[in-house]
Amino acid sequence: MLSSWTALQKRVRRLDILAKIGSLDFAGKVFLVGGALRELALECVPNDYDFALERASDLKRLEKAFGAHAFLLGKKPLQTYRIVAGDTVMDITMLQGGIENDLLRRDFTMNAMAYAVKERSITDPLGGWKDLSSRIIRCPRKESFEEDPLRMVKAIRHLSTMSGFSLAPEVITSISENGAWIRRAAAERIKHELDLILLAKHVYRGIDALRQTGLLFEIFPELLSLLELDRAKGLDPEALGHTLGAFKYLGRLRRSFPLTDREAKDVGYALLFHDLGKARTFSYDEKKGQVHFFYHERFSREIAAAIMERLRFSGPQTKAVLSLIENHMRIFLISNRDATEKATRRLVYKMEDLTPSLVLLTLLDLYGSSKGKENASTRQVKQKCREVLAAHEERLKTPLPRIVDGNDLLALGFAEGPALGRILQEIREKQIAGEIERREQALEFARRALDEFPPAIRS
Repeated sequence: MLSSWTALQKRVRRLDILAKIGSLDFAGKVFLVGGALRELALECVPNDYDFALERASDLKRLEKAFGAHAFLLGKKPLQTYRIVAGDTVMDITMLQGGIENDLLRRDFTMNAMAYAVKERSITDPLGGWKDLSSRIIRCPRKESFEEDPLRMVKAIRHLSTMSGFSLAPEVITSISENGAWIRRAAAERIKHELDLILLAKHVYRGIDALRQTGLLFEIFPELLSLLELDRAKGLDPEALGHTLGAFKYLGRLRRSFPLTDREAKDVGYALLFHDLGKARTFSYDEKKGQVHFFYHERFSREIAAAIMERLRFSGPQTKAVLSLIENHMRIFLISNRDATEKATRRLVYKMEDLTPSLVLLTLLDLYGSSKGKENASTRQVKQKCREVLAAHEERLKTPLPRIVDGNDLLALGFAEGPALGRILQEIREKQIAGEIERREQALEFARRALDEFPPAIRS
């Protein structure tokens, strides 16, 4: 809901942070600018605040008032200082040429309003209020994206996070024509915006806008092979089409899973990358009239690893996403009626805490392929997903203890090395399957294995 102009002014004046700043004796004018005014207009609570100062010396007054030192941010187009005081985060820039010039360089008109703290008045030279009222995302100038290409992704991020908004026609045209500019943006900044899109309320709108403008393929050129595969082979379901369509269900299905934002992002990236290997593994069985993508998950994992290195994913996130990609077919493969309870237990103990994420990824893949429609196949997979989650809950309640360790095998005569680790893993898998239940059984299995090994692996 959008506040009235009068209501916006009242909401701004009631901000505690402005009451505190308004009591200070500044050398020049101080303006609240940027997204905080937009959030207040939409009757939301700002997460942070941007201020523009006429006099650089007033930065010291802010530091003193909030009892915190300002530090310089190194990745913004203009020199920006940040003050963090408890839960309050302020980004501060120095005006160059007046407030109108400052607003003209802002990313979007809805972020190009300013509130003069002392004068208690709002400046809106670019029609930001009008665009907010019309729910239009528009740039102040045609050069905006060229000056900071990341704004193209930010425009789509706003589209996915704010209900009822649309991109101005000229914004769509500019992104479509100039998407290659995104290659000049820092990888970390691109990744941050993509994270926000994946967590957004309207994530599919964001993903679809990235696709329609072509920006998706500028950021992830590896997806072009799937687009070309769909066009060349007329696949049903489409390799890329079902992947992107699956994002329609991410928000709704995620609510059924106790996943953190970090885990939800991992699922989103795994979904985006999970079928990248299909273009390399396509085959067609003419006798059976069937399309196959044998072991495509291995190639998908390899391609995804390179993408995540390029976009500077963290080590733990890379590990989680790659594990989800590598195993994204596992629940489908054990969903037939011949699958055993042992197979379910093995999967749960293999995935451990990633199990709920894998189930969510499986359901997204499933609905992306079926376009949300229910049939005998989807019901069978959904039943297996419930069984997997139940086995996961059981694992959490009653963890399976490790009944032997490396020291036990060394005492039997094993030498340190890969063979020792392999036998420990085999014992663990048999324990999961219920074939080994006691320590004595595990040691006996290890003794038999030791007898079969050449002398080189013995101590």
